[in-house]
Amino acid sequence: MPSTELLIAFFITTAVFAYIPGPAMLYAAAQTVARGRWSGLMASLGIHIGGYVHVFAAAAGLSVLFHAVPVLYMAVKFAGAAYLVWLGISLFRSKIEGQGNLPVVTQKSARRAFFESITVEVLNPKTAIFFMAFLPQFIDASAAFPVWLQFVILGTLVNLMFSSADIVCVFLAGALLGRLRKSSQARRMMQRAGGSLLVGLGLHLAFQKS
Repeated sequence: MPSTELLIAFFITTAVFAYIPGPAMLYAAAQTVARGRWSGLMASLGIHIGGYVHVFAAAAGLSVLFHAVPVLYMAVKFAGAAYLVWLGISLFRSKIEGQGNLPVVTQKSARRAFFESITVEVLNPKTAIFFMAFLPQFIDASAAFPVWLQFVILGTLVNLMFSSADIVCVFLAGALLGRLRKSSQARRMMQRAGGSLLVGLGLHLAFQKS
């Protein structure tokens, strides 16, 4: 493994990156606002699982393809953006679940948030580029562990750190939900806010310079 000094720098840098508000945190918050805390947590789990696709791709060197084949990068980027926009529009069109104070999160909606989030993360090429650009800074080619294993270990730690930030964001958004008025109108407004956030994230991803 890398030296102690390198590992300390790794953890500090990862924590800074993880807790700077980014698309994954906003996505988890949008799912929480629109569908409730449990769906937000399932969305965070889905993002976490999807992140491992990029970790193993980086370990195998597959992420280099995005640099070598710009068309592939753009295709995945626009596919992910279109999927986010579609999810946002779907929230706009969906009916409010539940009759109580907060939306009732059914097993179906939580499961849906989980699988949607895996797809969103897998279709985010910027995550692949991040792992490929960030992790090599802390890889020690002379260490006892092979390079690919160091990629997997450090990538897993990064993924866990980022997921912890997403979970914090979910609970903050859940606290906001708890302060909502006991009315379907307020809940509908929050659902539309979540949908708007997803559409905005999709458009940001589509038009952001690579």
